[in-house]
Amino acid sequence: MSFLENAPHPRDEVGANESMMPPVIKPTGEKSASAYSSEQMLTLYFPAFVFALGASIATPAIPVFAKSFDTGFGVASLVIVLHALGGLVAAVPSGFLVDRFGRTVILITGPLLMAVSSGLTAVASSFGQLLVYRFIGGAAMEMWRQARLAMVADVGKQRQRGRQITGMVGTESTGRLIGPAIGGALATWSIQVPFVAHGILSLLAIMPSLFILRESSPRKQQRSARPSGDELSSRDVLALMLDRRYRGFFCAQLFASMTRGVLWGGMLLLYATFAYDLGAQGLGGLATTSSIIGIPITLSCGYLMDRYGRKFTMVPGFLFMATGWFFLAASAGWHSGLTLFIVAFLWIHSGHSVTSGSMQVLGTDMAPAQARGRFFGFWRMVGEIGSLVSPALFGFVAEHAGYSVAISMTGMFALITAGLLAFAVKETVGHGKS
Repeated sequence: MSFLENAPHPRDEVGANESMMPPVIKPTGEKSASAYSSEQMLTLYFPAFVFALGASIATPAIPVFAKSFDTGFGVASLVIVLHALGGLVAAVPSGFLVDRFGRTVILITGPLLMAVSSGLTAVASSFGQLLVYRFIGGAAMEMWRQARLAMVADVGKQRQRGRQITGMVGTESTGRLIGPAIGGALATWSIQVPFVAHGILSLLAIMPSLFILRESSPRKQQRSARPSGDELSSRDVLALMLDRRYRGFFCAQLFASMTRGVLWGGMLLLYATFAYDLGAQGLGGLATTSSIIGIPITLSCGYLMDRYGRKFTMVPGFLFMATGWFFLAASAGWHSGLTLFIVAFLWIHSGHSVTSGSMQVLGTDMAPAQARGRFFGFWRMVGEIGSLVSPALFGFVAEHAGYSVAISMTGMFALITAGLLAFAVKETVGHGKS
């Protein structure tokens, strides 16, 4: 009998004890607090807000600081690429560390490294040093994200995770909304000040967790009660993820990241600059408006996912994004004016808000209890690859085939994601659960 024949279904809370593989450890989520309890506020939403605030405070200073080393645009852009690359490289190792040493150790270590990298960035004396510190910062952020996701999966009830994760996404969006203005003001004193502020906020974000959080890893909690043979080996985890019940999810994650990576990479704003000669003020207004509209949408969809199932918002959300992309492609092909672009921009971002955090929610549902860290590591790696590839691919296609083709391609990514979620991924909550 093969391992996969006995592998736990992603929705199973407890594996069959009679199976040959290690039984699934029951999550502690049945005793978890409310999704909006004071503990959740201090250890989930507060850190998410403060981290996003700190990162966005540093955002306006990064390109200016990079330019101060007398680099060209192409070379200076490496400060963005290296930060993302740090997250990609750290994805799988972070997952192993979360399983090996527990959630709390990595949850604290990540922000500490982030604070150190921000402080070193402020005193960087060469562009090479700046790139190294940006890489470390990206890796540190990935460590915190994975530890936090693993904790949500450990202690959150299935019908709370939607609100927990979208609440975290919503608070992050709020931090990103107000941070750049603060960063711009701090940079008038010195270009190094925003990085110092980022480091201080990274330390502040984890202060409540130091006194409140308890280790939630089932592996750590039950190690004394269970033999080590109850744990999944890394080989078993890889085999499990190649099973048909997980393949659809990982493919959906790749295409979802390729759909949204164009937005995260700022390619739509870049398109507006070249196609409509939109200036910094106009771009800032678009970004701010989309954030203000998107935050309540994201929070509402968290409730809907917990109440009616994950697919209830995910499939329509990606379909809505796809139609928005196709509308924008037609607008680009017809060389329409700025008004139609703004309509399409807000349309696409509204669909993005519907799906924000949704893949994380689904991932926490599906992660095997004995190997959540490693599962998240491989899954996050897939997502990071999609996020890195899609902006470059969009730019390449736009350069050689035109804006309309590149935009249509992104719409196809969204359509494929919706199809995979609808037909290749099982529902984990609600009436559609089987």
